Amino acid sequence: MPNIRVGVVGVGHLGSLHAKIYSQLKGCSLEAVCDTDKARVNELSRELNVPGYTDYRELFGKVDAISVAVPTNLHYEVASAFLNKNIHTLVEKPFTPDLREADALIELAAKNKLILQVGHIERFNSAFSATKRIIKDPKFIECHRLSPFPNRSLDVGAVLDIMIHDIDIILGLVNSKVKKIESVGVNVLTQFEDIANSRISFENGCVANLTASRVSDEIMRKIRIFQEGTYISLDYKEAKACVYKKSGFMITKQDLPIEKEQPLQKELGSFIDSVTHHKEPLVSGPVARQALKVALDIQNQIWRK
Repeated sequence: MPNIRVGVVGVGHLGSLHAKIYSQLKGCSLEAVCDTDKARVNELSRELNVPGYTDYRELFGKVDAISVAVPTNLHYEVASAFLNKNIHTLVEKPFTPDLREADALIELAAKNKLILQVGHIERFNSAFSATKRIIKDPKFIECHRLSPFPNRSLDVGAVLDIMIHDIDIILGLVNSKVKKIESVGVNVLTQFEDIANSRISFENGCVANLTASRVSDEIMRKIRIFQEGTYISLDYKEAKACVYKKSGFMITKQDLPIEKEQPLQKELGSFIDSVTHHKEPLVSGPVARQALKVALDIQNQIWRK
């Protein structure tokens, strides 16, 4: 089976990582990189020894699949252009700035029978993979995702930038509809919320409490999951997980064995595998839409206040 020809549009911090991984990934060949920043695209083009372009339309006919890592407000324009040319597409999170554009991309991919994947990277974190089989019926979930000011991805607030990772994970774990959302947020360094907290109540009684900040002096990416007889702690940053279980009147702790892998490499490898075998991606357009819907509800609730 021939390699999938792949390209990357938008080679800032994240897009350049996509390009470097594709250049070494089995099953595909990196054919082109593209960015409106000519100096940046030329630098990466020389480093990876692939053609570089400043107009994404020049990639039409040169690639079978594409990673779209441009600013969020351009996701629909760029992704729809490639889908219209029958090119399988991975869109970085957040999927789109609104549900209308998300629905249009989902419809376009389905119409052309194309793979549409959204870059929710924590689905590919080894710590999450190790604990997913243990998580059965969560009653309470607590998430903390804190980081210093990033100086990038500033076209959206903390909810769409970072909290959406945990929203996606929680929706995948709690098999129930959202009943109620209560959220607060503060803009500190940008015009958008830079720190946010949300309490999501589900119809089955589960409650999730999420905190996201991009104005912290430390990096923290942790989730704690409580269910009957079991407490599960995940550290995404350190790729560690442990399980606390009730044993009589005692509590036992078990560190889960985790084979540390690079989540982005697993994510892109999964995308190429989906394209190669034309199978549903782990984070499809409809799956990503669910997380986007909740994230936008949280964001709009904060903005109204």
